[in-house]
Amino acid sequence: MLSIKKVIASPVARLSVVIAAAFFASANFADNEPLQLAALSSGFNAETTYMASCFACHSTGAAGSPKVGPGNAEAWAPRMEKGLDAVVANAIKGFNAMPPKGLCFNCTDDDLRAVVEYMLASSQ
Repeated sequence: MLSIKKVIASPVARLSVVIAAAFFASANFADNEPLQLAALSSGFNAETTYMASCFACHSTGAAGSPKVGPGNAEAWAPRMEKGLDAVVANAIKGFNAMPPKGLCFNCTDDDLRAVVEYMLASSQ
C-alpha cells in the first residue's frame, strides 16, 4: 500500500507538480481577467414559464383551474369579467388551490402578467 510520504517523495510526483506549475504559469488566461461563469439567459419567456410552473394544472383543469389551449376561452370568461388586473392579482397572491405565483417564485409581477396574457391568448 502506498503512503502519502512515498507518493510525495516520488520523483515522478515531484516532476508532475513542476510541469503543472510551469504550464499554468505560462498559460494566458485572457490577460489574467477573472473567469466568469456562464450567465443564464436574461430573456423571460412566458411560454417556457407556463410549461414549467402552470401546465400541470392548467392543461387538465385540476382543482377547478381554467384550462389553457385552443377553445377554452369560455373557461376564462368568468374570470375575465373581473378584469385582467384581478386575474393577475390572483396569480400573484394565489387563489383557491393555486399557490402564490403559481409556484414560479422567481417570477416578477410583470413576468406573471406576461404568463397570464400568454395563457389567455392560447385559449382563444
